[in-house]
Amino acid sequence: MSAQRSQRLLDALFTTEQLSEIFSDRGRLQGMLDFEAALARAEAAVGIVPPRAAESIAAQCRAETFAVDALARATALAGNPAIPLVHELTARVAKADPEAARFVHWGATSQDAMDTGLALQLRAALATIDADLARLAAALATLAEKHAQTPLPGRTWLQQGPPVTLGLKVAGWLSAVDRHRERLARASAGAATLQFGGAVGTLAALGDKGTEVARALAAELRLSLPDLPWHAQRDRIAEVATALGLAVGTLGKIARDVSLLMQTEVAEALEPGAAGRGGSSTMPHKRNPVGSAVILAAAARVPSLVATMLGAMVQEHERGLGGWHAEWDTLPEICMLAAGALARAVEVVGGLEIDPRKMATDLDTSRGLIMAEAASMALAAHLGRQAAHELVEEASRRALREGKHLRDVLSADARVARHLSPEALERALDPARYTGRAGEFVANALAAHRRRSGGDRR
Repeated sequence: MSAQRSQRLLDALFTTEQLSEIFSDRGRLQGMLDFEAALARAEAAVGIVPPRAAESIAAQCRAETFAVDALARATALAGNPAIPLVHELTARVAKADPEAARFVHWGATSQDAMDTGLALQLRAALATIDADLARLAAALATLAEKHAQTPLPGRTWLQQGPPVTLGLKVAGWLSAVDRHRERLARASAGAATLQFGGAVGTLAALGDKGTEVARALAAELRLSLPDLPWHAQRDRIAEVATALGLAVGTLGKIARDVSLLMQTEVAEALEPGAAGRGGSSTMPHKRNPVGSAVILAAAARVPSLVATMLGAMVQEHERGLGGWHAEWDTLPEICMLAAGALARAVEVVGGLEIDPRKMATDLDTSRGLIMAEAASMALAAHLGRQAAHELVEEASRRALREGKHLRDVLSADARVARHLSPEALERALDPARYTGRAGEFVANALAAHRRRSGGDRR
């Protein structure tokens, strides 16, 4: 998914401009060139490379000056883009400073440049993604707090169950998003790690200076210095893929719920409306859940991509044959799809239009049957659980058969009247009184969110 590919028409829908730039061909090249420039400076710092040579090398490390198409053709022959890039970089340095050219890529291998370049790309990408996760969490917290007591039908197997509150539903989304931020922070820290091992991970080409160069290189790039090179151990980047896959799964859950609430027959919530948004080419009345559609598309695509990353972990000896190559397009695509889905989720949640009156109407769609459990529990205190259950079950069948409200059927039953006054029965059938600890759970989620985000500087 590079900046010069042939599907730019869809990028604005499925990803973001920032992520498109980070994972463009130029972005990939600049990551590797930043490695080469930092390597030269690090080796100058420990006395391997003359300082002037390091300056000459760094001066040529600007991706915008390289011909992407030519490098792409050379990559097809070389097997990875680092080989032709280093060749071209060496030629450019030689033109400006022949003596410096012999120090280009000194002691490194292609995978060092590519993996460390990827680490730099991921650092930028994951910072952007986390900022949007923080925005989404803030919007969810606002929504959960505002609607902590707004009742609507609970739904199991797509059928109405006892009432919940909208705040409780949103608090569930919020709690998951907060957990994803924690997971992604751990994965991001792990991915921001230098890969520098030379041909087989021993840094033998640098003699007794290998560790010293690695330490200086990590400092130059502001990356963590690992205990040893990780070129054949792919858990760090697989963890990024997995963390993003989990986050996209939750975004899909939110989108599924929103799109179901937006159905014409339900219409309890609507995605934000705007000119040109969610229309139909033939049906003027349509208001489609376009944001949810994009999120759900990402949720359908990302799991298989994550599986590719997990499968690619099985790499041969000191350099993977095919597994490493499988990562090159896969992980950027995961990042880009996750960012796109997240951007749409921020839009949807931030502008979600709520209709409490329609929720109240839908609570009575079943003519009180939604409150059958509540009526059964009120009677259980007098009749015992099983007897109360059977009584209300019989009443529910009669209400359905005769098209009556459950209240009317129960109030006409002498066994009910013996134990519950009309007022007590009315209270038992009031949805707003049967949301359990929903308010407490919302408060718990909001308190946890505030604790987690307390250190945020955004």
